[in-house]
Amino acid sequence: MSESNRAVITANAKPLKGKTILMSGGSRGIGLAIALRAAAEGANVAIMAKTATAQANLAGTVFTAAAEITAAGGQSLAIVGDVRNDQDVTAAVAQTVEHFGGIDVVVNNASAIDLSTTDDVLMKRYDLMMDINVRGTFLLSKTAIPHLRASSNGHILTLSPPLNLDPQWAGKHLAYTMAKYGMSMTTLGLAEELRDTGIGVNSLWPATLIDTAAIRNMPGGDRMVKAARSATIVADAAQLILTSDARRCSGNFFTDEQVLAQAGVKDLSGYSMGAPESALIPDIFL
Repeated sequence: MSESNRAVITANAKPLKGKTILMSGGSRGIGLAIALRAAAEGANVAIMAKTATAQANLAGTVFTAAAEITAAGGQSLAIVGDVRNDQDVTAAVAQTVEHFGGIDVVVNNASAIDLSTTDDVLMKRYDLMMDINVRGTFLLSKTAIPHLRASSNGHILTLSPPLNLDPQWAGKHLAYTMAKYGMSMTTLGLAEELRDTGIGVNSLWPATLIDTAAIRNMPGGDRMVKAARSATIVADAAQLILTSDARRCSGNFFTDEQVLAQAGVKDLSGYSMGAPESALIPDIFL
């Protein structure tokens, strides 16, 4: 986060009530938490995800997510689609505009993860991460830009880390690091390219591990979750970014802790899954 933009979070300056969000992924985890937080403010949320039917190892589908969004107080639209597919993304943008009348926010949440070393990573996994994380983020953002320009407070929010060039991260999992940093490069570039349009472009990353299915499914995941925070901390941070003035809040690589601190939230213990603050596991890339 740049020094010049260090005080850009202004809680509920531009409320989300009646605004339309298009999110990639979001059937579960952090994406769903962000969607539900926005829905509680009265937002319209369109979810584009591949999961149309329940899977044995993953809870939630695009349809169950939509039902939860409606129950939380928002209007929902379930779109079955793959962010890797040009036609699916074009159709998702068109359906969202037709259903809700426009798009005010894009949330690039869809992401694939594989922490294998270069020796061990399969190229099909490499391609999957590049296609979903990098290309998908670029494609959805690009396709929605004309509609975001028409919004009174258009935002693009990408779930990706600060661009930290400490070599330890590339050295630990090069393929995944390149894929996540590709998402962050999209934030960096679009924030500059769209600076005069009034569209705010930012990235958000959790400062600690977050309780998600991806973490629980890892070896030792149940143990790690106990030293994690709830996804609601990321959702609360996202809500603060998306209700800030897009013309002032752009080009930042926020952590959830930074956003909440700017909003005056000092006690984060309520987000913990059980461990004291001092025992929480920091997230990667920080």
